[in-house]
Amino acid sequence: MRAIWKGAVSFGLVSIAVKLYSATEEKDIRFHQVHRTDGGRIKYQRTCSVDGEVVSYDDIAKGYDIGGGEMVILTDEDFAELPLSTSRAIDVLEFVPSEQIDPILFAKSYYLEPEGQAAKPYVLLRDALRDAERVAIVKIAIRQREQLATLRVRDDVLVLNTMLWPDEVRAPEFGFLDDDIETRPAELAMASSLIDSMAGSFEPADFTDNYRTALQEVIDAKVEGREVVQAEEPEEAAPAAIDLMAALKASVERAQKARSGSSSAPPKKKAARAPAKKATGAPAKKATRAKKSA
Repeated sequence: MRAIWKGAVSFGLVSIAVKLYSATEEKDIRFHQVHRTDGGRIKYQRTCSVDGEVVSYDDIAKGYDIGGGEMVILTDEDFAELPLSTSRAIDVLEFVPSEQIDPILFAKSYYLEPEGQAAKPYVLLRDALRDAERVAIVKIAIRQREQLATLRVRDDVLVLNTMLWPDEVRAPEFGFLDDDIETRPAELAMASSLIDSMAGSFEPADFTDNYRTALQEVIDAKVEGREVVQAEEPEEAAPAAIDLMAALKASVERAQKARSGSSSAPPKKKAARAPAKKATGAPAKKATRAKKSA
């Protein structure tokens, strides 16, 4: 991992030198836009909408649209004068119970690593946070933007979670919230029974991105010059008018049956992945390699 930020956690009169690392990474399969006929990469130019000229990065500034076709242009000097907290400090503001923070506020996660001789105060803050069962509310400036964040402990490492500001969370404005909708006690009891029958312990490793796996298989097949034959799934008939109570009861029975079946069955051994079969019929054409652009 490569550190994206260096600074210090200000904890009272204690300063803890740290490095900041992205704690997560997206696993999406990324594509380039290419010319269909020869695989050449598609390039875009930055052009001015007024004179049509190509603009270099050095001539690009930040503009704020005030309406009516008018634009206010801000320079680097304008941003330098803003009252931004120091870009090299994580200021601890207070310590709060973690359950007081709504998860909708969380944005991005970072690992903190102690730098130099800061291991001792780092471990001290980590252990104190864990013993107090609280998280630290902090402010940090990343990429010229002041952000609210939390410091918490995960796997013996301090984790910084940046947060949205309260006015960045939208209020839900939906019509049904003003309707007087009542649930019958029997329906609520059946829904609770369904929740109980599907209750479990969350294990992140149990869940996989099936779409990404299938897409990677398609890509691998193209590279190897074979075709992927997907099994056709039977189309389900559109559901008729739903009797809520009957649907809940059937769902409970199905969940209980599935759970009892999985608990009685012996654990399955993971089978080795069989090589994909070639499709019958005309032989697959080998994928042409995209030409490298000069």
